[in-house]
Amino acid sequence: MTAERLVEFRAYRLKPGTVQAFEQVFVEESLPLHQRWGMDVVAFGSPPDTTDQFFLIRAYADHDHREASQAAFYASADWVLGPREAIVRLIDSDSCTLACLPEPLIDALRNPSHPEVS
Repeated sequence: MTAERLVEFRAYRLKPGTVQAFEQVFVEESLPLHQRWGMDVVAFGSPPDTTDQFFLIRAYADHDHREASQAAFYASADWVLGPREAIVRLIDSDSCTLACLPEPLIDALRNPSHPEVS
């Protein structure tokens, strides 16, 4: 049996005309922090043929790991004094869906067009 991990699918509705600015801040500032804090960013980006939307997919060992990881990350000076304000001011709303998925399916979701995500 293949082990499963908890996968978070986060969708953002951005303020009109800000998707490029959001993606730039995410790639240049937020993503490196996610990686430094050991968070598994599976994929991210703007869905094709949409405007003002962005998605982020992250994987965790389980619910406890997700809760502890995010609590530490979002309370850190790295985040609070770093890209937090630039990111938050561009978001109109967001939603989150969680699912337990097997590792091969998580790997299939990884976005090869973003080499910065391993």
